[in-house]
Amino acid sequence: MSYCVVGIRFKKAGKIYYFDPGEMVFVVEEDVIVETARGIEYGEIVVGTADVPDEEVVAPLKKVLRKATDEDRKQLKENRDKETRAYQVGLDKIAAHGLPMKLVSVEQTFDGNKIIFYFTAEGRIDFRDLVKDLAAVFRTRIELRQIGVRDEAKMMGGLGCCGRELCCSTWLSDFASVSIRMAKDQNLSLNPTKISGICGRLMCCLKYENDTYELAREEFPEVGSRVVTPLGEGRVIGINIFKKTVAVELKESKAIKDFSSNEITPKGARGENDTPPGSNDQANGNKDARSCCRSCKNQETGSNAGGRKHQAEG
Repeated sequence: MSYCVVGIRFKKAGKIYYFDPGEMVFVVEEDVIVETARGIEYGEIVVGTADVPDEEVVAPLKKVLRKATDEDRKQLKENRDKETRAYQVGLDKIAAHGLPMKLVSVEQTFDGNKIIFYFTAEGRIDFRDLVKDLAAVFRTRIELRQIGVRDEAKMMGGLGCCGRELCCSTWLSDFASVSIRMAKDQNLSLNPTKISGICGRLMCCLKYENDTYELAREEFPEVGSRVVTPLGEGRVIGINIFKKTVAVELKESKAIKDFSSNEITPKGARGENDTPPGSNDQANGNKDARSCCRSCKNQETGSNAGGRKHQAEG
């Protein structure tokens, strides 16, 4: 089963949500008004009308109310002006209450029924009195939402160490899990200051590029494996994906040489300790054979003894 949907985004580099277009026809980059769990919202079409499987849709699927009008755009601009004022009022109220929190951003729903204050803090904050003061000023519902440092960087924006705008604030809609193992696989320095973004966490591009590195590494032998080179046997101690070379420590001279990936072959004819293939099986086989002979020896001895006994009697 599939649904006919359009994809709508409410923030720059935000998540894409599916809505039912009904009988209306929409094009990409067209502004629309929809009803969400937070109320009436103003969004932009980023995915044109398409059929998607039911497992990708969160039921119930809400409908697009209408295309945005000039009045809607005017209302949106007024809301942005109110958010700027609300941000300054929020800073003043936080300072007045002496709360250890950092106000990051303020967002007002399109219908004006709620104002959301996003903040960061080291731990839990008792902001009940702050909410009361803000509600008294704006005469509407107030929500304070604590976010993490990665969400803060996404909202604030900035420039990364590459000189470009942050991926999370320009096109990355979801945060993926990033591990230090990805930095190791990409032969990067493990210095935290060099592999961390401005948020203080590991850079998201480590995950973005990891799939490419994993695919490229399939063409190379594993580090630590035995290989045969034009200069003899050796052990792989490193690889360079960009140069397509393999660093090998030669067995005889212990020298480290770089070889292209097509100059080496896995040492499939040897085991970890340079034991010929099948030697372990032969050893086990001989052991089993010796065990078998010992078990049969008594029977043979008994048979032979019995035979000799019969011969003596005969």
